[in-house]
Amino acid sequence: MAGPIRVLIVDDHPVVRDGLRGVLAGEAGMEVAGEAGNGAEALARVAAAAPDEPIEVVLMDLRMPVMGGVDTIRELRRVAPSVRVLVLTTFDTDRDVLPAIEAGATGYLLKDAPREELLRAVRAAHRGEAVLSPAVAGRLMGQVRAPVQDALSERELQVLRLVAAGATNREAARRLFISEATIKTHLLHIYAKLEVRDRASAVAAGFQRGLLLPGGG
Repeated sequence: MAGPIRVLIVDDHPVVRDGLRGVLAGEAGMEVAGEAGNGAEALARVAAAAPDEPIEVVLMDLRMPVMGGVDTIRELRRVAPSVRVLVLTTFDTDRDVLPAIEAGATGYLLKDAPREELLRAVRAAHRGEAVLSPAVAGRLMGQVRAPVQDALSERELQVLRLVAAGATNREAARRLFISEATIKTHLLHIYAKLEVRDRASAVAAGFQRGLLLPGGG
């Protein structure tokens, strides 16, 4: 039986950390592995975690003293690529959203998200699924970027929509009646065409370019 999801809370406001700890500590299957008040502290806590009790998901604020969220996400991607980062912030401006996703964040939520949405997002991030709040998806849709040089095929669009809906490779393969290996191949093609590196960035690019719509489609 798998152990609880070990979560590190990173925010420079103690009251916010206390609130998040209360939400996570009361949820079955989750464990608060620690807290940090800035990115430098977060990196130190991830590095100090015991191999048999690793930090698996980081709830990351963006604007913090000493070391901000985007720089921390980028460094975590380098030193601890298995750690999933779920951004939880009050900021949904273009200059906040895109850099965080491009740095390697698995998801992006706003602090006004309901408790159940946050818990679902933590579980989804732990599985490596892309998570974007509707408000963030809407902002990405409103941005103008260069068109995709090589248009996605209909099958690639189907795969991208399933990924955006939170489907794993296995679930997507079952839905489309193809193998997981074929799903992985389609994802590699999608990444290349959208000029991204991972699922979260592909979903973000899909919203930006009008290939995806908030709420599905």
